[in-house]
Amino acid sequence: MNLAKLMAAEIEELTDIYVIAEAGINHNGDLEIAKELIRVASSTGCDAIKFQKRTIDTVYSPELLAEPRESPWGNTQRAQKEGLEFDQEQYLELRRLASSLNIHFSASAWDLASLKFVDDLNPEFHKVASAFITNETFLAEVAKLGRPTFISTGMCTLEQIDRAVEIFKATQCPFMLMHTVSVYPAKLSSLNMRMLTTLQNRYSKAVGYSGHESSVSPTLCAAALGAKAIERHFTLDRTMYGSDQAASLEPDGLQRLVAGLRKYPEILGDGIKHFDAEEVAVARKLRYWDL
Repeated sequence: MNLAKLMAAEIEELTDIYVIAEAGINHNGDLEIAKELIRVASSTGCDAIKFQKRTIDTVYSPELLAEPRESPWGNTQRAQKEGLEFDQEQYLELRRLASSLNIHFSASAWDLASLKFVDDLNPEFHKVASAFITNETFLAEVAKLGRPTFISTGMCTLEQIDRAVEIFKATQCPFMLMHTVSVYPAKLSSLNMRMLTTLQNRYSKAVGYSGHESSVSPTLCAAALGAKAIERHFTLDRTMYGSDQAASLEPDGLQRLVAGLRKYPEILGDGIKHFDAEEVAVARKLRYWDL
């Protein structure tokens, strides 16, 4: 799929839905699990796989990193955070696997050094997490790179979204806003799916949805409301260690979701009233006064 076209288009110009499988940190620092996540994303028909990348000493304070925390990697926050990161060679290995399976690849960067790290992998797109939509310095650096960029819109106001849009328009960097509720997992009552329509109308652009709920139906609702990109957290097993596992779909759930999403363009149609041959035949049978 042409991502630049996807992000530049108005809603009525698009038919296919771009599906991003958000692996995040659900690999738990295990390269083989990360590879299996890529294989699952590919085999279920997703368009892209995405991870997350952080420079630990930039994102977290020394005080927090020194705090106690029991994890498979040790008993401090630092040990836990560092245990979830891959180095350059490991990421290159993941990138090569994704390329061999013809699935797009990226990682959300959580700091400027990580942004360069990810960009050096030549990803098909960048992703701005909701946490960074108010960080104008970070937004400007992403926009300068010029790659198609998905921007999550959780934890912010419409005015803050306006400012992010201004930054990306100023550099003519292709982008798509993703309606997001940044709660993990999010309650159904908080999803506010009509925001998709609000964003479409406010910016006259196609929009997407990044979901953190544990079920499939809200994402199908987003597709019915016109979302043209879908991002969903997924995992191999929701009982695995990790804070994002509970808000993730397992492989069978991801497969059902993608299969459902692929039907939506045909189901939604073109919005034009048709009276085709099949209905004409039925009308001839039922309208006895019109023979």
